[in-house]
Amino acid sequence: MTKTIKDRAIYVYLPSLEMVKDWKSKADKSGVSVSKFVTDRVEDSVRREAGEDGEEGYLSRMDLIKKLGEAQEELKGLREDNRLLKRLAENLDRELKRYRSKPFVENGFQGIRHFDRDLVELLRKGASPSNDEILAKLDVQPSDTEAVKAAGKQLEALQGYELVEYTGRGWKWKG
Repeated sequence: MTKTIKDRAIYVYLPSLEMVKDWKSKADKSGVSVSKFVTDRVEDSVRREAGEDGEEGYLSRMDLIKKLGEAQEELKGLREDNRLLKRLAENLDRELKRYRSKPFVENGFQGIRHFDRDLVELLRKGASPSNDEILAKLDVQPSDTEAVKAAGKQLEALQGYELVEYTGRGWKWKG
């Protein structure tokens, strides 16, 4: 190997002593010799340009910055879409709750009334939730008087069927 050292040597003159110091420092930080450091960097550069071995090759720093910017813009758009979809889903949930509670709020309603599944499951769990706890678990805002009234009417109807009872502390499932 030592016989071919002169055949394998390439002399590179850097433009400044600062650059020499910088490269040596970077090689030391990488834990390799200056020769290995420079060889690795040059090989990376050659592969990037040539795309050897069927590889796509490396992207230049500017290309990476451009791709990162595009990805950040796409992420920003997707986050905005996500926020919009969440708001739409919340609006649809509120509308669905309002629609399902309507039979309990309307006087003289005729037809089939469907109880809120979340309400029934909450009551069947065995705890005795208070009215406020029920409203919180059902995500009913106290300011939404129609939804509060509908929840109360459902509790009254379940009590009328002797499925629940009010214990003074909260509602208890009997069924």
